[in-house]
Amino acid sequence: SSGTVAAAQDSLLNICMDAKHHKTEPGPEGKLYGQCALWKDNACCTANTSAEAHEDQSYLYNFNWNHCGVMPEKCKRHFIQDTCLYECSPNLGPWIDQADTSWRKERIVNVPLCWEDCEQWWEDCQEAVTCKVNWHKGWNWTTGTNQCPQGAMCQKFKYVFPTAASMCEQIWSGSYSASPHHRGSGLCIQMWFDPAQGNPNVAVAHHYA
Repeated sequence: SSGTVAAAQDSLLNICMDAKHHKTEPGPEGKLYGQCALWKDNACCTANTSAEAHEDQSYLYNFNWNHCGVMPEKCKRHFIQDTCLYECSPNLGPWIDQADTSWRKERIVNVPLCWEDCEQWWEDCQEAVTCKVNWHKGWNWTTGTNQCPQGAMCQKFKYVFPTAASMCEQIWSGSYSASPHHRGSGLCIQMWFDPAQGNPNVAVAHHYA
């Protein structure tokens, strides 16, 4: 019946995934920090999480952006934004999947990231340096933070990721898919948006639910 379909759709809308730092229910968070403030009207992250998202080696995951030397600021802001979207967005329901890791029960898979968001991220990170294609696994964690595994060579992003799509899709093992659709199309998720215009991802989640 249409009632069941509607209920199934609703269960994918306005929810938080079951992961390390997420709240159980989305709601207003007036004090969200910095780049995460876009989600203050309705967020899955706490103010604390939003502040930590901006730290170089935050307690969130002890992840070090500077594993091959200092990541340029213009590149880092995209990784901060990616963290804000992941931690704060209540609009990723249609792409939540089971995760098989100790630190989270759910993850996102194939979120269609708007063309501009992927392209600009890649453009701004051309000169950043890394030793790995997939940042989810294969690091040496013996020091408590991620270090390059033995034999992995540090290279500029432009050599590690030949296209924007390769970076967006591979860096977090398929969390994103590079959408051919553009910001404002209602068919792709925006990592960046103008909160004065409302959150465009609400309608996108609705479309895919």
